[in-house]
Order: sequence, then structure tokens, then C-alpha cells
Amino acid sequence: MTIKKHSMTLLGAAALSLSLSGCGAFDWLVYKPDVPQGNYMETQQVEKLRIQMTKEQVEYILGRPVLRDSFSDDTWYYVYHYKNGRDASITHKELVLHFTGDKLTQVDGDYELAADFNTPLDQSELPELSAPKGDLVPLNPEQRPDTKPLVEEKKTQELNEVKEFE
Repeated sequence: MTIKKHSMTLLGAAALSLSLSGCGAFDWLVYKPDVPQGNYMETQQVEKLRIQMTKEQVEYILGRPVLRDSFSDDTWYYVYHYKNGRDASITHKELVLHFTGDKLTQVDGDYELAADFNTPLDQSELPELSAPKGDLVPLNPEQRPDTKPLVEEKKTQELNEVKEFE
């Protein structure tokens, strides 16, 4: 009897330890969603920023900031925090914009600015096209060789004649 009792106790202890460690052992089977928070920004958006832009222009490009300074509206914070559900890795990026009055004066953070950030918009130029203006050919969609309709429709006059004969 004692051997049976000991084996039952040992089996119970093994089952209890397996059930407690089961959460960690089978953790990879449990679905955990990705958790994005804040302002997700592409580098192309940040590269559009120029010094002396107005607050409206900046908000049009980047969207509303996560946080504006409570005491003065001259500092905007764009924060992005992303936690991967699979491996629990965390991505954290910040962009801090400083304004003087209504104009953008300084940008700090984890994003790289464009090379011509310090050139105001009114002094910047559009990129030049590589081909001269006379060599540009408009791109037209390809035309099908046979442009007949797929379904032939009867004309309304023919339909009226058919109804008269009936």
C-alpha cells in the first residue's frame, strides 16, 4: 500500500509541476497581438519637413502630435512605441519639434532630416527632370487591337420593329 501511495503522490506532484510550468512551455502557442501606439511616421514624411514651416504645414505632413507642451504650444512631441507580440521586441522612436511663434525652428529625435532641411520652402526648388522638356512623351495606356464591344446590342429602332410584328 505504501508503494501505491508514494507513486500516486509522485504522479500528483509531477502533474502539478507540469500544469504550473505549462504556461511557459507552451507560450509560443498562444497568440499575442502586436501593440502599436502613437504616431507611426515614414522617413519620407520627416524628410518633407523644412525650417520655417508653419504649424499647419507640419500638421498636414505628420498629423497631430501625441503631446503638445501644456504651458506653451511651441514644442510638439511625436512618439511611436511598438511591441511585437511574437518575440516581445520593442521599437521606440521620438521626434520633437520646436517652434518659435508659428514657424518651425528645430527638430530633434530618432529620425534623419533631409539634406535641405535648413532651406525654407519659399527658397527651395523642385527637382529637375533628367530629360529636356522637348523630349518628354506622355505615357498613354495601351490600346487593345480589336476595339469591338464584347456584346453586340440591338438598336432601339430594331427592337420597336420586332415588337410591331408580334
